[in-house]
Amino acid sequence: MGELINILKTQEYLRKSQLQLKAVKEADLVIIDDLMYIAMDQREANLFFHLINDLYERSSIILTSNKGPEQWGELMGDKGITTAILDRLLIELRLSI
Repeated sequence: MGELINILKTQEYLRKSQLQLKAVKEADLVIIDDLMYIAMDQREANLFFHLINDLYERSSIILTSNKGPEQWGELMGDKGITTAILDRLLIELRLSI
């Protein structure tokens, strides 16, 4: 997760980050490990939301976290973005079952 946030934050000006993010967005399966092991600021949460939004109709997503979804709002610093991310992830979960 830490590396992913760095890629998201540097995608505007680093070609390497642009290429890595393109590969993530084109993957059939994206696994994000250690989600919420550190708090995100609002910009990071917004960038993460946009990535999840891009992925949720095209890719399968697996997340690991030691925090429950009810704690994500505090760690993302924006409950609206957290709700939007969970909506997309939980829709995928319900569709998969």
